[in-house]
Amino acid sequence: MTRLSHDDAEARLPDVPGWGIANGTLHRELEFRNFVEAFGFMAMVALEAEKLSHHPDWSNSWNRVVIDIASHQEGGITDTCFELAAAINRALGE
Repeated sequence: MTRLSHDDAEARLPDVPGWGIANGTLHRELEFRNFVEAFGFMAMVALEAEKLSHHPDWSNSWNRVVIDIASHQEGGITDTCFELAAAINRALGE
């Protein structure tokens, strides 16, 4: 993995609709109908993250999930971050 420059990461944002860059991470906030849907979504994403060996920083409060993706090892956004964001979008049916 190699860290992408800010400009390179921004140029790739159209590949992952719904995502932005915040504090050096790919960032997205989601709202579900209830806690069960939010937690079920997180369980699906956990399996994808494990396959990629790339794990998001995220939080859940009732029906909201906030996700930040960056490589701690590389100190920023990498190609694998975009792979995980794309997998998350697929889990959302996007």
